[in-house]
Amino acid sequence: MKITEKIVNRVIQTLGVLAQDPSHHDPKKTVTPGMPELLRHAAAQGAVLLENSVLPFAPGTKVALFGRCQKDWFCTGYGSGGDVNAPYKVDLLEGLRRCGALEPDEALAEKYGAWCEKYPASPGAWGMWPRSHPEMPISPEEIREAAKRADKAVIVIGRSSGEDRDQALQKGSYYLTDEERRLLKNVTESFPYAVLILNIGTLIDLSFLKEYPFGAVLIAWQGGMESGNAVADILRGTENPSGRLTDTVALRYEDYPSSATFGSRRRTEYKEDIYVGYRWFETFAKDKVLYPFGHGLSYTTFSKELLPEEAPLTFRVRVTNTGDRAGQEAVLLYVSKPAGDLGTPARELASFGKTGLLAPGESQELTLTLTERELCAFDDGQSCWLLQAGTYRFFLGGNVREAEEIRSWAVEEARILEQLREAAAPGKPLKVYALKDGALSERTAPQRTVDLKKRILDALPKGTFITGDKGWKLKDVKEGRVSLDAFVAQLSLEELEAISRGAYIMGHPWGPKGNAGIFGGVTESLKAKGIPPLVTTDGPSGIRLYASCSLLPIGTLLACTFDTALVERIYAKVGQEMVSRRTDVLLAPGMNIHRDPLCGRNFEYYSEDPLLTGKIAAAAVRGVQSMGVSACPKHFACNEQETNRTHNDSVLSQRALREIYLRGFEICVKEAAPKNLMTSYNKINGVWGHYHFDLVQTVLREEWGYRGNVITDWWMRYAPSPEFPKLRGNAYRVRARVDVLMPGAKSIFDRSKRPDGTLLESFEKDDGITLGEMQEAAKNVLRCVMDLKEL
Repeated sequence: MKITEKIVNRVIQTLGVLAQDPSHHDPKKTVTPGMPELLRHAAAQGAVLLENSVLPFAPGTKVALFGRCQKDWFCTGYGSGGDVNAPYKVDLLEGLRRCGALEPDEALAEKYGAWCEKYPASPGAWGMWPRSHPEMPISPEEIREAAKRADKAVIVIGRSSGEDRDQALQKGSYYLTDEERRLLKNVTESFPYAVLILNIGTLIDLSFLKEYPFGAVLIAWQGGMESGNAVADILRGTENPSGRLTDTVALRYEDYPSSATFGSRRRTEYKEDIYVGYRWFETFAKDKVLYPFGHGLSYTTFSKELLPEEAPLTFRVRVTNTGDRAGQEAVLLYVSKPAGDLGTPARELASFGKTGLLAPGESQELTLTLTERELCAFDDGQSCWLLQAGTYRFFLGGNVREAEEIRSWAVEEARILEQLREAAAPGKPLKVYALKDGALSERTAPQRTVDLKKRILDALPKGTFITGDKGWKLKDVKEGRVSLDAFVAQLSLEELEAISRGAYIMGHPWGPKGNAGIFGGVTESLKAKGIPPLVTTDGPSGIRLYASCSLLPIGTLLACTFDTALVERIYAKVGQEMVSRRTDVLLAPGMNIHRDPLCGRNFEYYSEDPLLTGKIAAAAVRGVQSMGVSACPKHFACNEQETNRTHNDSVLSQRALREIYLRGFEICVKEAAPKNLMTSYNKINGVWGHYHFDLVQTVLREEWGYRGNVITDWWMRYAPSPEFPKLRGNAYRVRARVDVLMPGAKSIFDRSKRPDGTLLESFEKDDGITLGEMQEAAKNVLRCVMDLKEL
């Protein structure tokens, strides 16, 4: 083992983080009733069929399965978002064997099994996850022999990704290896119309698809513990794939507008501005697309009929299955806004819906409703949501490229629908791409002009004189006998410090083994006042504990279903598991934007589109919280790369921030009311997420009306406040209205289990931390505790 790997693993063990080593897992395997069937269906529905002329296979088809990932199958990604102690994991070979309708070539399977056993796949280490596994060499002669025994060939290409490590423009990561290319060439020469399965967590270069005569190409993603069964269901036709791409597949990596700046270690300029993903390609580079946003095939066909409706922004659509197989259909509504003075993308996703399972000839009516506010563009010169004058054209269909125009709506005069305050604008000159006179241009994003110090001082909450212990318990507040203000006035300065942080460590003994840490009642004095601790656990691919928990499909796959009802049902089951495992807060959903395909954590996130991101995340939050526990959306905001993530500065216009990177969070907060929310590691226009007053207070709390608790990602960067030099660390964080430092220690190496002193050191000094700020943070924590605990 390399020295660096030893150091990393030592740190992981010190932190009490669940490692890949099975000894960190409870050997008892528990399956939640109903969960396997639900996950199996979801994994099939989120798979995206890119090409097809041969699927599904007829019963009894003999299948030659190529590629080591038939056994070393990637069920999820690596890191906190994937390391779940699943009760089982079904790879593709096992799924084919189980299905009973297809016959895998056992001679070939035995060869792959022996090779994989001799050359086991590396589990990797934190931040050094394997992006792929070396492929087994196989000769053309061996492939020809397999062709004599089998009817069809299925080839598996696998890629993984993980937290704290981005993908790379290298073979075995974004590009195919030489051995993989040889495998594709030799198999497609011996098997006409071979089927390619892409077992991937993030997009890779797919330009090679045009080089080989595949009969079908299926992106299976990483479908969790049931994914092998789900892919087998698709191959044999008992499941009809209905997934649609949530990202654009470009011809080359260099065609993505983010490619020039992604991975910068210190300052990442979001030069593409609002033109992320399909917004860029449909506006400026239509000829650079291999597969458009929303692309996805089915085993059947559907018609879509717009029904009469007087309300101009309500769309009633009758969907009819016109084919000969049962299936579901995602219906996507796009809008082309007038360019106006601001310039807008050629098309934007405006709404979407998903049918239930429709038999041949069966119909279902979907209603898609928009508001004027949803059609606005953000004017960062005036800091307002502006409904521009002109004609709004609406397109209905599947993918963004082929959707057909169905209606238009005229706005005679531009109107400001919501006047806001400047918030989180860039502090230095920033040139970004823009649309002007129908062509690609540049504009200078407006810079920060606000007096942030005055804004913060004007918003300081008033405190309540510390009364000392009156004997009141938190239960008295919940049952209406005492006000929350009166209860909080009992808390001493030491108790206010304690309630503003976790209990220092992950794997806290007051929670189940493998928990991510606790907050709330973290000291005996707080517990004596009737404040229980709240237990956090990692997500979003399931509950990350020592105990056995269900392993979900990755976030991207779930979003590809375009099925909010299905996502809500899945996370309701996760909520049930949380209750049974004695955990209160799931650190999920992950909802950052797929700005670039190389982001190592894209597998946790949903899409390049903020509307889809917000709707799917809201469904996940509603599902979890329907069980009386809490979700915690993350990472707020602009955490679109893992490279140097704790130091990197995401620099972008206020318009891009509002329209793209905050919009999903806004939808999630307003539609699902999460009880907790997590800040990001990175800076946003020069300010770390955990110190960002404008994001947390001005936008999240004041504009969106958020009443929940805000926590940091695990540990934070210590720094002084530029506006208030006497404030640093936790005092700076609390002034930014971030309520809780998690897991509570100063750094991953701090094992002292004592306050770091930064919260109270400036108390009662000029511009120092105030009693009102500390008490306000405590009230946010206590409201969360009362929501989640019986008391």
